[in-house]
Amino acid sequence: MVKEDIVEDNEDPELSIEVGNGTIPMNQKTQEVTVLDCKGTDGNAQTEETALLHNCARQLQKPLTESKPPGKLRQIFACPPQGLLARTVTNVATVILVWAVVWSITGSECLPGGNIFGILFLFFFAVIGGKIFGLIRIPTLPPLPPLLGMLLAGFLIRNTPFISDIVQINPNWSAALRNIALSVILVRAGLGLDPKALKKLKAVCLRLSFGPCLTETCAAAILAHFLMHLPWEWGFILGFVLGAVSPAVVVPSMLILQAGGYGVEKGVPTLLMAAGSIDDILAITGFNTCLGMAFSSGSTLYNILRGVLEVAVGIVAGGLLGVFIQYFPSNDQASLVWKRAYFVLGLSMFAVFGSLYFGFPGSGGLCTLVLAFIAGMGWSSEKVAVEEIVAVAWDIFQPFLFGLIGAEISVLSLRPETVGLCVATLGIALIVRIIATFLMVSFAGFNFKEKIFVSLAWIPKATVQVEYGKRGNDRTIEDTVADSPLTPVLYQSEFTDLSRIINDLSRYK
Repeated sequence: MVKEDIVEDNEDPELSIEVGNGTIPMNQKTQEVTVLDCKGTDGNAQTEETALLHNCARQLQKPLTESKPPGKLRQIFACPPQGLLARTVTNVATVILVWAVVWSITGSECLPGGNIFGILFLFFFAVIGGKIFGLIRIPTLPPLPPLLGMLLAGFLIRNTPFISDIVQINPNWSAALRNIALSVILVRAGLGLDPKALKKLKAVCLRLSFGPCLTETCAAAILAHFLMHLPWEWGFILGFVLGAVSPAVVVPSMLILQAGGYGVEKGVPTLLMAAGSIDDILAITGFNTCLGMAFSSGSTLYNILRGVLEVAVGIVAGGLLGVFIQYFPSNDQASLVWKRAYFVLGLSMFAVFGSLYFGFPGSGGLCTLVLAFIAGMGWSSEKVAVEEIVAVAWDIFQPFLFGLIGAEISVLSLRPETVGLCVATLGIALIVRIIATFLMVSFAGFNFKEKIFVSLAWIPKATVQVEYGKRGNDRTIEDTVADSPLTPVLYQSEFTDLSRIINDLSRYK
């Protein structure tokens, strides 16, 4: 009785199939299926060998019934094209179409040797160089920055004999494109600043803005005077040119770190972007002041007061324009994000070019930084959408900037006898700057690794060196007289060319 009860309890009423008037338990059906599987196609019982053969036959027949994925060759040569081939054809057709449209409008300017042809040629090759360097992966190291490929593309275009003959870019166009890129990157810096972190780090921000720049300037001036035999005025001109940190290198790197959450708690990205921008304003102001003293355009006091006036004009103009675009366009207007991006980019470019036109070159960058920062404070979280549009503008002008920087470097203009002195001056000045930066961020709540990071992140140089390294040379050529220090200026021009390469590469070692 006990066994029957157990059997009745274990039986499941659902595990049965009705056949006619009776039922067949599922366990009995399973046994019958197993017996059928053990027989061949003729109904005879299979041996172990025949069962193995039938099993192998079924495994061979199964892949034949499944659809095979297309191979690589079939995918590449598919009709219509797809994948890599389709993307390549699309990109090539895009380049040809852009050139054809511009050629139909400008004519000979878009043919080899024309200005538009040179700009388009440099742009597309800078983009290709950036893409290639972006694909390079070195184990245990971060990806190589695309700007290295863009610099190399411009360098090769300038120093390859046949290509340098057909790629000719008007210097005015080159300067305009670099200034546009500079205004865009300063807008990104202003929008990316964190007001809370900036308020907390205001003391160390001021130290970092003035200390490293002034120490490197003095070190470079002393070395240039005793090693390169430059006059003191030109030594300090060279020092201020070298003392400026490159916002085009620092700002995008800090924005990437900020987006990934690195150093945000202590405000490291905001500190470097804000201090770097002020560092550039200080270097530009000092450069113009020393340049005026070198050419005796007014008294020394006048040149110093002029530099202070440039800073004041930049802050006031930036504050007023920033408050204006906080409220205009208003929140009830359509396409609000696009209008805000248009105003902040348009006003920044106007500030940079307008300051050059009115003779206040140091005001434009500071005005751009302040107006973007104040506008971002008023937009609060809504500024993220504006930042995305500004980032697209930077992606467009970044190849122009670094391609043109690379194209400014001419190997033939470098004198072998001065290269060693240039490297020595540059290396010693950078060591002084790194030590000064480490001391400036001490006692600010950073650990040792963060201090080292800030010190090394303060090395890059590119944008300011290109723009202002040539102005001293151009000014000397325009004001050439019998006692003009033309030779020192040529040395200075060569030095800045070499320093751009070394400093840009040293940032990523």
